[in-house]
Amino acid sequence: MSRTDAIDRVRQHFHSGDFLAELGRRVAYRTESQNGGRPSELRAYLEDTMRPSLSDLDFTSRLIESPSGKSPFLIAEHHESADRPTVLMYGHGDVVDGMEGQWRDGLDPWKITVTGDRAYGRGTADNKGQHSINIAALRAVREARGGRLGFNAKFILEMGEETGSPDLNQICADHRDELKADLFVGSDGPRLSAQRPTIFLGCRGGMRFHLDVVLREGGHHSGNWGGVLANPATILANAIASLVDGRGRLKLEAMKPPRLSNQIRAALADVKVEPSADEPALSENWGEEGLSAAERLYAWNTLEVLAMSSGSIAKPANAIPGQARAVLQLRFVVGTEIDKVLEAVRAHLRDHGFPMVEVRATQSFAASRAEIDSPWIKWAADSVQHTTGKAPAVLPNFGGSLPNDVFAETLKLPTIWLPHSYPGCSQHAPDEHILLSMAEEALTIMTGLFWDLGELPRPL
Repeated sequence: MSRTDAIDRVRQHFHSGDFLAELGRRVAYRTESQNGGRPSELRAYLEDTMRPSLSDLDFTSRLIESPSGKSPFLIAEHHESADRPTVLMYGHGDVVDGMEGQWRDGLDPWKITVTGDRAYGRGTADNKGQHSINIAALRAVREARGGRLGFNAKFILEMGEETGSPDLNQICADHRDELKADLFVGSDGPRLSAQRPTIFLGCRGGMRFHLDVVLREGGHHSGNWGGVLANPATILANAIASLVDGRGRLKLEAMKPPRLSNQIRAALADVKVEPSADEPALSENWGEEGLSAAERLYAWNTLEVLAMSSGSIAKPANAIPGQARAVLQLRFVVGTEIDKVLEAVRAHLRDHGFPMVEVRATQSFAASRAEIDSPWIKWAADSVQHTTGKAPAVLPNFGGSLPNDVFAETLKLPTIWLPHSYPGCSQHAPDEHILLSMAEEALTIMTGLFWDLGELPRPL
């Protein structure tokens, strides 16, 4: 058997309908971790679908309870030889709220529905579809090699990623020896575009913080008090404007990353951010000056206002509100001195006449990435190009946040992420879907990659 035979097998698995049938069984589990009321579904997903699937591939597995008791983990291992490379893989089986009743044409989020090139269902893109692709690719390689992979493989699956992976780092630290590997390969997040295979080496971090201006209880008539009572909404709007300007450019130096290196600029030189017809067009003259769209998205920091509130927008009263609140998020790359940001914001607002603005952080994800000159990166890129005939986009990091720091920093592994969805997949929204054409290509990419891993005489 050969690499071509393995890829042919995975194509047959896709075209027979078996892949979608398997994914459909997984989508049917209502694993909404954010709702807090699905503990039996979270556990059943690992026990009833993932353990049997991995057992069929000769993995041994066990469930591990989380330190917080919120959701279990599954650790699985397939061992062939101490001389062969070992890869650690990751996925999460939890999903965001199903948003039933909000999907187009009354679609059921817990059932796969195919329309044209799209397969709709909650978790198809994030993340059940993605780890299902990787498991199917492992199966194709094992069958083509007569029951062997040619390498050692480990899997960790969590059920709390959508709540910020609160226990993942502790679990990995506690089971460091059990998870020891030569390489980490994960699949989550979107590609650069539907047309271009993508490898990213890590992720931007995310820091969410609240700005609150609380001056008084209730509202006061604007005709009687306008001009003599401070307006918290006006204060808050100007406080935010002192941090980020009207074109999305950071004004506070402490929020900015180090200057872009020539290595990062070179890596992003051929990366074009080109939305498809059903995705929003890029805004003109928005973001940091002197940077390409790819550099702004993958190599720079951005401050976004996620939500603002003051008074009632639905029923505005002729009154000066007593309070105003906003939630902001800083997306940041490796090298940002994130531990100093919160206090820098407080000092900045105080120095600019806004001491009444209360600042508090509520959520944070670390930024991390593998070394861009790691030999594993070239190896993976060569494998993807061999399979598809396309040079993959190699991004220093994903634009969003993932628990890459757990694998890169806690476990000290070179990290490679190969995503199988695209920016317009509607993850975290109604109408989540995967593209069938992309899923088929992703199956061949991962089958080729795993075949090539089995050809290595030793780790790189």
